[in-house]
Amino acid sequence: MSAVGVAMHGLVTELYPICRSITGNGVRQTLEILRRRLPLQVHEVPSGTAVFDWTVPREWNIRDAYVKAADGRRVIDFRASNLHVLNYSVPVRARMTLAELKPHLFTRPDLPDVIPYKTSYYKEAWGFCLRHRDLEELGEGEYDVLIDASLEAGSLTYGEYYLPGESDDEVLLSCHVCHPSLANDNLSAVAVAVSLAQALASRPSRRYSYRILFIPGTIGSITWLARNEDSVSRVKHGLVLAGLGAGEGFAYKKSRRGDAPIDRAVQHVLAHVKQPFAIASFSPYGYDERQFCSPGFNLPVGCLMRTPHGQYREYHTSADDPGFVAPAALAESLETCLRVVDVLERDERYLNLSPKCEPQLGRRGLYRTLGGEMDAAGREMAMLWVLNQSDGGPTLLDIAERAGLPFHAIAAAAETLTSHGLLKPVTDLA
Repeated sequence: MSAVGVAMHGLVTELYPICRSITGNGVRQTLEILRRRLPLQVHEVPSGTAVFDWTVPREWNIRDAYVKAADGRRVIDFRASNLHVLNYSVPVRARMTLAELKPHLFTRPDLPDVIPYKTSYYKEAWGFCLRHRDLEELGEGEYDVLIDASLEAGSLTYGEYYLPGESDDEVLLSCHVCHPSLANDNLSAVAVAVSLAQALASRPSRRYSYRILFIPGTIGSITWLARNEDSVSRVKHGLVLAGLGAGEGFAYKKSRRGDAPIDRAVQHVLAHVKQPFAIASFSPYGYDERQFCSPGFNLPVGCLMRTPHGQYREYHTSADDPGFVAPAALAESLETCLRVVDVLERDERYLNLSPKCEPQLGRRGLYRTLGGEMDAAGREMAMLWVLNQSDGGPTLLDIAERAGLPFHAIAAAAETLTSHGLLKPVTDLA
């Protein structure tokens, strides 16, 4: 088990108990924990701020909530699980019968042993979520109901980390931080995004600049786009990260463009990770990619997942706990993200400086001297493909796709050939 996977799982476990929503102190507490690992810039956008066709909502905070039986027992208790409360519930203090209470109780009859996660962000309501088995055990009589919450003028909070590169052109990475105690959706992606940012920061140089967003879902991306409308043209590639801690293989949802470099890069990487994967066309439903890809922006942003939303039993239930998330899956997700970044960073055009027939690789020490060396044969084939295709037209990704070889092998071949004076980046030519 890799140390980085264990560390990411530790972060998921640390963040799991916090009651988060699209606004409020839970998001602030989460970002403060992340700031111990990354120098995040935290933004506060006041309630009532117009962001395109939306308005930043009032801030929601909750202190306690319960349903008490006549004997004083908390039969539903926010302190036991913050999923017990309908997220964004308005304050309530009342005594009512079970018949009066039932319209405000939400369960999953098909999964009777889990607490569902439900919200009411933009319509004032209140309610509790509970296991269906527990609902069936509630007796007749009166219950004391309390939701000690506030919904008042405040702000929407989000975190942003900017990592400059050699170019002002940006790679945008985004994950949502609004869900309460749900580990895969989306604390897994938060943990991967933090480790990815740390890995990028440790590199001596970067071709692109990187902007990593930790935002509330939907309203967070809308707010960020509204505040950065004049500069989003710098975004050349982007990924929304979600559900990266569980499940076999990967799933990728293409950008609205469908053939953007990020779409090609992710598909190429997934084709060589030796795990099952699925590619989906863009649709205007899902995570924040639908905001980044709205027609007024049409940014080249796709969505990388292991478990697509709504397609696993644990989704939006109390079963999505830290035990559902695996350190190994987190580590694989991080490695896959880094491979995608490497394609973006290293994909460029080259020119063969000895284009008339193959150059003699043996006298340069580039040709295997013994038979049976499969790795050496693979390296040799990568070099031959790069030499043959490098006429200033195809990029390394073009070559990798045509050769059926992983990008990192083609890029390594290009570096080797360049170091031996056989190849030169097109950008370096006079």
